[in-house]
Amino acid sequence: MTSADNERTRVSREELYKQVWAEPMTTVALRYNVSSSFLARICTQLKVPRPQRGYWAKLAAGKKSKQPALPEASPGDEIEWARYGEARRVPPLSPKPPEGKKRRHLTRLELPEHHPLLEGVREKMNEGRETYSGYLRPQKRLIADIIASKDSADRAIEVANQLYLLCEAHNHRVIFSPNDQRYYRCSVDEREKPSGNHYPDLWSPSRPTVVFIGTVAFGLTIFETSENVEVMHVNDKYIRVADITPEMRKKFSRIHTWTTTKEIPSGRFCLQVYSPYPLVQWVRQWREKIPGEFPSKFKRIIKELEDETATIVKLYEEGKRKDEIERKRQEEQYREWQAQEAVRQQIKAKEDSREELFKVIESWAEVKRIEEFFKEAECRIADVAEPENGILMKRLELARQLIGSMDALQQLATWKTPEERLIRRAGLFNVFNSGS
Repeated sequence: MTSADNERTRVSREELYKQVWAEPMTTVALRYNVSSSFLARICTQLKVPRPQRGYWAKLAAGKKSKQPALPEASPGDEIEWARYGEARRVPPLSPKPPEGKKRRHLTRLELPEHHPLLEGVREKMNEGRETYSGYLRPQKRLIADIIASKDSADRAIEVANQLYLLCEAHNHRVIFSPNDQRYYRCSVDEREKPSGNHYPDLWSPSRPTVVFIGTVAFGLTIFETSENVEVMHVNDKYIRVADITPEMRKKFSRIHTWTTTKEIPSGRFCLQVYSPYPLVQWVRQWREKIPGEFPSKFKRIIKELEDETATIVKLYEEGKRKDEIERKRQEEQYREWQAQEAVRQQIKAKEDSREELFKVIESWAEVKRIEEFFKEAECRIADVAEPENGILMKRLELARQLIGSMDALQQLATWKTPEERLIRRAGLFNVFNSGS
């Protein structure tokens, strides 16, 4: 596909807004060779208001409904639909707390049943394998930041769906971190009671999942915690000793088993929210005490995050200030090194040039000695009678050919002065730093 073809498969949210209010969804969907339900999901993804059911029938009867305005796109929001490739987004801005009048919260009916980030995530998790510690490791890495065991995966996805949709209802966009921004993902320690060294084998996504509150980004990770319990090893599997019934114990008595303690998934979840800005160190965690208590905590958690935006901005500005101080310190340090290096290079260039000149002088003396040898040999051969004279001259010519050119002036011409050496080194340094 050419770049021109790729551009033709893109539609801006402004253009899509005009189209869905000019013609029925089914007609617009045919234009893009998609279903009307798929187009509805695109509209939701792009924050494009669309006519409600029955709008066109009422319009045909002369009853015109109010057309809502196209809301302004927030940082990180997609500003087009792209059939192929990455859709363009609003560039994220420097973090600032939400300003101005608060926007109306969306109702559940105004939101999709499943958040777009979670489309097909269950299948992608199932395609992976289980790690030694009992967690799923999906093969795909561009999926929502969810870590869970096979038994808890469905509930983990539902917990994520409720959290993401509640954020969207509060007008806080949940997306994968934009490619044009340098965001990082905070590491995860899944143990409920961390102690000692830990070497996790957990899956991690290729891009963090982030929620924007105003222009402040927060990273989101939902993971199932692990607990250290006594387990029995049976047929390459670990079973909680507490879950083993008398019947199971009787059955296991016929095969080789052993018991040990091991960290295994607990069925309880932790929500880890962190600052994805490299300049800001900020992490918070909320944990379930019993499985299933999370959704009731989400409203309070979102409110806490809204209150924390000012803290993140303050830490970000402080981080920028320290980063700028460090950058200037490194620049000054580099300038000092350059000055010292220039002096060192001058000394080295002078020493190298002097050493090479001595070699030229030594070579000159050697050339002179060899030339004297051949001249004296020619003189003495001239006094020798034939046929010895011819034989010796031929051998002398072979000796000259073996020695080769002995032009001492040529060596002097290739000798480099200290200034020439410094110019050459400066040129090589510039070429290296330019990437040529």
